[in-house]
Amino acid sequence: MPENNKLIVIVGPTAVGKTALAIELGQLINGEIISADSVQIYKYLDIGSAKPTISEQKKITHHLIDIIEPDVPFSVADYQKLAKVKIKEINAKNKIPILVGGTGLYVQSVIDDYDFSKEEGNYEFREQLKRISLEKGNDFLYEKLKKVDPVSASKIHKNDVKRIIRALEVYYKTGKRISEVKDKRYTSSPYDLIFFGLRLPRDELYRKIDLRVDQMIEEGLLEETKKLLNLGYSDKLNSMQSLGYKEMIQYLKGELDWDEAISLLKRNTRRFAKRQLTWFKRDKRIIWIDKSKNIKEDTYKMLEIIEGKWDILTNTRNNQI
Repeated sequence: MPENNKLIVIVGPTAVGKTALAIELGQLINGEIISADSVQIYKYLDIGSAKPTISEQKKITHHLIDIIEPDVPFSVADYQKLAKVKIKEINAKNKIPILVGGTGLYVQSVIDDYDFSKEEGNYEFREQLKRISLEKGNDFLYEKLKKVDPVSASKIHKNDVKRIIRALEVYYKTGKRISEVKDKRYTSSPYDLIFFGLRLPRDELYRKIDLRVDQMIEEGLLEETKKLLNLGYSDKLNSMQSLGYKEMIQYLKGELDWDEAISLLKRNTRRFAKRQLTWFKRDKRIIWIDKSKNIKEDTYKMLEIIEGKWDILTNTRNNQI
């Protein structure tokens, strides 16, 4: 393995505090952040994706944020290619790349070096499945998934069309079941890897999720959704069906009243966080950090681990924390 091939990864459920801690750590170790978030890649989807603010992005260089229009097809393979280039570029500058996010498949495609080279993005395939769902109903697609990947089907509700299509796409695109992708963990990586996971007690995490949703509403999530629709972006796009925007669209269509939309968004976000934790907890390489209320203390914990593996941070902690 090349000497200059370092990579720090920070994962965890939504609202756990990944962004703030990654910025704090990155400033201390001369790092740059690479987002591993499947919604932050889109331009204009700022509030609902909890995108780092302009002031946060000024503190440390961020990559793979605001890189495509909301209606442009974008696959895991596309993300992997871009992320690997950024990791190489950052290491070449003798800086430390820090991959940060909660999209498990994005993270794993990079650190386990999945081979997508023989596969092309299949936007037409996804659109075909969407049309089939509209014409023949959700049950038809669900039965198709049960045949090729019964494990995933058992964990996905038959009306969760987005996840059904995602699982079918992975199967037909890679030849692997998404349940296998989730369960297959490698003991090695192409990178000199330090893999952190952040966690909180469930009640505290759910409280933070509720507070985040309230903050998003206060910051103008509804107005942002209206703006995207007014710009001509269809409410059927994958980007517009992501958490936050989907519930706001349901409200705008009159399918939910305001209180119902907020309640549903909080519930859906809690469920999403649970799925994220289920994904990550299977990876035995993750060094779990129990978040405290003191970001300096949490950074100290991570620095100790990094110093124990890499001889790059002598006296950094004493000088800066």
